[in-house]
Amino acid sequence: NKPGGLRIDTATNHRELTDKINQWAGALAAGPGFIIVDGPPRIAEISRAMVLLADLVLIPAGASLADLWATGDILAMVKDAKAINPAIQARLVWTRYRRFTNQAKTLAEQAGAELGVKALKTTMGLRVAYPEALGSGVTVAELADKQAKAELAALVAEVHGIMK
Repeated sequence: NKPGGLRIDTATNHRELTDKINQWAGALAAGPGFIIVDGPPRIAEISRAMVLLADLVLIPAGASLADLWATGDILAMVKDAKAINPAIQARLVWTRYRRFTNQAKTLAEQAGAELGVKALKTTMGLRVAYPEALGSGVTVAELADKQAKAELAALVAEVHGIMK
């Protein structure tokens, strides 16, 4: 458990994740809350299960055409899952985003038109804090980078607003 009631838990395989989801579902039934599951970067059976159980799927995409093309499989998975659970929502989350570049502006316009998925207003900049936090096993909220903390807070607020 972390300060403020945040609990960070991990699962490294399908069986472990299934067991944890059952535990988490019981905790959610007891009162309001959220479960955030960060899935593998590749398309796998576990990803399909996660998408089917989701209310909101956040799809990270770096601000490059290659990263945008890489979202195709997960977007297809979301589309398939909507046939079973029409309430699933999906949003693109721009990562390594530099809003002052022409490429970022062009990609943002193309993404909405071509992919058919909305992007969050909040973007995650190209910051050392993100890979540093991952490598240290912490979140950017636990580091000194004020801009990264502000981006994370804005992301949480925007997602919370969508989930209301």
